Amino acid sequence: MRHGKRLLPLGLGLTFALTGRTAADVREIGELVLDGIPEIPQELIDRTNQYQNVRQAQLAGWSPDGGLLIVTRFGETAQLHHVAEPGAARRQITFCEEPVADGSFGTSPDWLLFSRDQGGNEAQQIFRLDLRVGREALLTDGEHQNGAPLWSNRRDRVAYRSTARNGKDHDIWVLDPLRPEERAIVLETDGYWFPVDWSPDDRRLIVANFLSITESYFWALDLESGEKLPIARHEPVDEETIFYSSALFDAGGDGVFFVSDESSEFWTLRWTKLGSDDVELLSADIPWSVTNAVMSPDRSTLAFTVNDNGRDRIYFLDTRSRKRRDAEAPLGMIEKMEFSPDGKTLAFQLESPAWPTDVYTMDVKSRKVTRWTESEVGGLNPDSFVLPEIVMFPTFDEDSRGERRRIPAHVYRPRGEGPFPVVIRIHGGPESQARMWFSYTSQFEVAEQGCAVIYPNVRGSVGYGKTYVKLDNGALREDSVKDIGALLDWIAEQPDLDQNRVAVTGGSYGGYMVLAALTHYPDRIRCGVDAVGISNFVTFLENTSDYRRDLRRVEYGDERDPEMRALLEKISPTNNVDKINAPLLVIQGANDPRVPASEAEQIVKAVRANGKEAWYLLARDEGHGFAKKSNSDWYTWTQQLFWQRYLVGDGETGASEGDAEAASSH
Repeated sequence: MRHGKRLLPLGLGLTFALTGRTAADVREIGELVLDGIPEIPQELIDRTNQYQNVRQAQLAGWSPDGGLLIVTRFGETAQLHHVAEPGAARRQITFCEEPVADGSFGTSPDWLLFSRDQGGNEAQQIFRLDLRVGREALLTDGEHQNGAPLWSNRRDRVAYRSTARNGKDHDIWVLDPLRPEERAIVLETDGYWFPVDWSPDDRRLIVANFLSITESYFWALDLESGEKLPIARHEPVDEETIFYSSALFDAGGDGVFFVSDESSEFWTLRWTKLGSDDVELLSADIPWSVTNAVMSPDRSTLAFTVNDNGRDRIYFLDTRSRKRRDAEAPLGMIEKMEFSPDGKTLAFQLESPAWPTDVYTMDVKSRKVTRWTESEVGGLNPDSFVLPEIVMFPTFDEDSRGERRRIPAHVYRPRGEGPFPVVIRIHGGPESQARMWFSYTSQFEVAEQGCAVIYPNVRGSVGYGKTYVKLDNGALREDSVKDIGALLDWIAEQPDLDQNRVAVTGGSYGGYMVLAALTHYPDRIRCGVDAVGISNFVTFLENTSDYRRDLRRVEYGDERDPEMRALLEKISPTNNVDKINAPLLVIQGANDPRVPASEAEQIVKAVRANGKEAWYLLARDEGHGFAKKSNSDWYTWTQQLFWQRYLVGDGETGASEGDAEAASSH
């Protein structure tokens, strides 16, 4: 990992130098550095204990015995487990100090593959685990990023993306897990590429080139000749770029089912023949985006999900007749699906606002849903969890119809009359979306702190069409901050919400939005929590990892251009810190490859130099978010104490409790 100009606070001495603190202000607990953070009351620790022990189970894949592989946490980190049948005990398979990201079997039930990084540095490595002796073998280079492992149909090879060649560009590699020393580059690239699907005969590979959330392209790569054949249209249509997401070969291998937004606001399922620009539309009548698609092993059935205003719906498509059936899935968000080897059952993971992520299956024919895991919720009663209301609040400008633009938001309200303090939680990305997900922090804030929690999907969020996602690009960056101002106006009109006790919190880009909101609305926001957030766009772009820099320039602007650099400097929170009046809590991982720790250090130092309150929590063994339970616990305690002191209480300044998972999960 290149450090460039980053400031990596690996010791207390450097932390003191950067923040101007003394040893009396800072204490160490394990790998955590707590700077300016008071002692955590035991009462708060006891109150949060049940919420912090909420677990989740994520789908990894099918097991040869008909069971499922899942990823869940019983100790400090999430590990790979096996579940033999619905409701069966979870048998742990991996026992690593670092979190395990995935797992899948190859040609034998005696071994499997899994991935993990080191301390949150996102340099994922692929390992083979021999289940007979419990021994793992490193298959990749051990240093660079190695991601998106994809099995061939015969499950004798794995395609994956890797920056091993130059540390910057994601080439496409192929390896045999039993002979990893023979791994080789099959496509040398510039930029960000990854494998998507193998052809039925394993002679071709669909590869994707991701340029931005509004531009990406698919190619069919011949693995013998190295020839690339473009899939569908690659030229802009009416000066509009095209975004492609899922792509899957059909049964014959000469056609491809894919999702794109060509001549459409939404991501639409389509089919085309290789070498042709002619396209068959398959979901144009659905006024929402197709977000995920998987194919049965015999390629006779395609399952896809549609993001319907934050919740996911499942559809099955007969790939021959093109007949489509919808399937009633429980309310929530579906992030991964996989057909069983016989194609009769679809496994998926689902997250509900009232229940953490669990693994389910659906019978393709009958569409009967079976729940395989039931993750613990710390002894809490799930019936007490609050469901969100979706509201649309007006903002400052008009849409293409000349009507007042409206911004969607998910609102969690406590029971009772209010007026309630408000926590505004802003998602990252910015190309992301507040969805029907579960947040134990939000449930704690609602039930225990008496706060309303609002997740706004400000302009730039995905899920509402490509026009909406572009509304904050480049010079329009601060228009999304104005949407927060419009939300403050809406809050002031709600009799059950307290406009005088409003806090903002968010992670990554959401962290920037927190800082920007504090500079734009200093008299309307009581306090803010910035988790792994951007504090200066120029220093961020100069210091983020090489492999991400060009991707981020598309979204934020190119700092090498003098005019754009001047704009980025003008709107950066570090250059407007004199406007921040509210107390600030900053959360950061020292190994963050996306938003380097220097972004946190410089805003903390600037706020304190201006005579304002700033708490700082640093984890030396984390990256872009907190993945280890002990660190996440401290995140929660610190943020909830911050809310109690500055939002929930009646002091001159205020804040609300927090966003423990803004940086750890969402």
